[in-house]
Amino acid sequence: MRVVGVDTGGSFTDFVWREGNEWRVLKVPSTPKNPAEAVLKGLEIIGGSKRRILHGTTVATNTLLERKGARTALVTNRGFEDVIEIGRQTRERLYDLKYRRPKPLVPRELRFGIRGRVSYRGEILEDLDEEELEKLAKKLKDLGVESVAVSLLHSYANPKHEIEVGKILEREGLYVSLSHRILPEIKEFERTSTTVVNAYVSPKMESYVSSLEKSLKEGDTLRVMLSNGGIASPEVVKREAVRTILSGPAGGVIGALYVAKKSGFSKIITLDMGGTSTDVSLVDGEPRVTTESVIDGFPVKVPMVEVHTVGAGGGSVAYVDEGGILRVGPRSAGADPGPVCYGKGEEVTVTDANLFLGRLIPEFFLGGGMKIYPERVLPYMERLAKNLGADPVEVAEAIIKVVCSNMERAVRRISVERGYDPSEFTLVSFGGAGGLHAVFLARSLKIPKVLVPRNPGILSAMGMVVADAVKDYSKTVMVGEEDPKKLKDMFGPLVERAVEDLKREGFTEDRISLELLLDMRFKGQSYEITVPFSEDYVASFYREHERLYGYVHDTEVEIVNLRVRAIGKTEKPDLPRLKRRTKGDLKEALVGEREVVFEGKKWRVEVYERERLLRGDRIEGPAVVVEYSSTTLIPPKTLCEVDEFGNLILEVN
Repeated sequence: MRVVGVDTGGSFTDFVWREGNEWRVLKVPSTPKNPAEAVLKGLEIIGGSKRRILHGTTVATNTLLERKGARTALVTNRGFEDVIEIGRQTRERLYDLKYRRPKPLVPRELRFGIRGRVSYRGEILEDLDEEELEKLAKKLKDLGVESVAVSLLHSYANPKHEIEVGKILEREGLYVSLSHRILPEIKEFERTSTTVVNAYVSPKMESYVSSLEKSLKEGDTLRVMLSNGGIASPEVVKREAVRTILSGPAGGVIGALYVAKKSGFSKIITLDMGGTSTDVSLVDGEPRVTTESVIDGFPVKVPMVEVHTVGAGGGSVAYVDEGGILRVGPRSAGADPGPVCYGKGEEVTVTDANLFLGRLIPEFFLGGGMKIYPERVLPYMERLAKNLGADPVEVAEAIIKVVCSNMERAVRRISVERGYDPSEFTLVSFGGAGGLHAVFLARSLKIPKVLVPRNPGILSAMGMVVADAVKDYSKTVMVGEEDPKKLKDMFGPLVERAVEDLKREGFTEDRISLELLLDMRFKGQSYEITVPFSEDYVASFYREHERLYGYVHDTEVEIVNLRVRAIGKTEKPDLPRLKRRTKGDLKEALVGEREVVFEGKKWRVEVYERERLLRGDRIEGPAVVVEYSSTTLIPPKTLCEVDEFGNLILEVN
């Protein structure tokens, strides 16, 4: 069986697959209007039969960001129709006097309150009115509603009413998302918001996945990457598309950790710089998973690998703002028209700046498979320089410095602001553009080493191949400090359900592992910290609270939610090891020389082809390493060594 990893990005759709003992890679320009076109084109080129296809998709993300989801209604308790608009009292930009929250995904005229009430203990205080629900279902159909989010108060304690409402709405042919299935937890705003997002994106995801399945060859199987770092069946994804909002970025983190651990690095900061954006994540042994994500202003409380995204990619547009200051991003030239050097774009991008400075080698771009036009860049760079009153070379270097500064702020947000020292980590750089900027970023953050894996431009696709099946379950309990034995018994129903679900997907008990977690807080607090369940769980909570905030309270603790993270272990492919060079020298990997600009000075640098490098090879910067999916820049005063897995390990001075 051929295993194929697929990752859809803003500019390219990436593929990785194993053929014999070799890993093969492919990049195909993305087709934003219909992402399936690029996926199917790549699969056609790859060929084969009975393939296991593991797919990271941006369909749910783009549907939400571009506001192109289903016409969605919200059904809730009478008097709570405006919960999603009221939200919390927090403001994203505290000192912006013109700040406005994003408009709700469900307009006021499509939010409906119904009779019926359940208490926080799960007691039914008021029954539903079936006649009212029948009329509402017909009204929703008449209003052209395609999807309905149902979020009733305290459904996590007793879902009976939500189930009854769902049955009546589904009889009218409506797509229904029930909050107790999506997020069976307290906090009605976050639960309702998450359910609304699911209702909004799921119909489009269902259509996409179904059409993809129909177009695959007989015998092919499809699995989709979830935001929690695991893979899931198409059936789960169609029903709960909200769990794929960070599908691609999660794959990158999983792939980076797999490669880094092989080389002995377990504390890493990932840098995934693609064409549209850069994703960064901190991994201290295992990926950090959060339930406090906010996507484009909307809380999404399902577990996600903690990734911070900034609009800083190879296609990020450089421009002069109203104050005469150079800005880079977040707007991107995307795949069409793309950077100036792609042949159609008319706005200078980060890719154009790197090409202008000699850091990108035209004849090796995508292994020579994609023609670019360096001669187009000069007039557009001169125009931008004229607006700034500067030299074109200075402007090109300034573009690189600005985009690196944007990425540095993102890394500090996930490290320094969380109590971590970046100098204790290794920067793992991937994505098509990561290798051109990684050393500069590491230097500014005092990170001592940069690891650039083989085929860095498709590492997110590799993440799909090495990912396990991961399922998350939760239950609100709201209890004080309990005896560990009693707590373990409370986990019982979640554990039973988790094991049953993974067995249903074909995992035997010896391939299933479970992580038991507690959401805890001091009594009176509004937010929780997630800690592993153990005999000494209270002490663990105290330590984590002090690490995050620098203090602890002298008050009672409270357990808000129980969580079970169930992992179905998949078979992991081996990474090929390189041989040492026994004859000849590094010149066998040399493919030319190039003038490259550093700090306004032109350097004559050597260009190496990565596939010709062997274990133990050492390159002293400045130099450029080219390969099919990416380019790695080795600046002056930087030493690069190739390890046994073919990773480039750069020593940052």
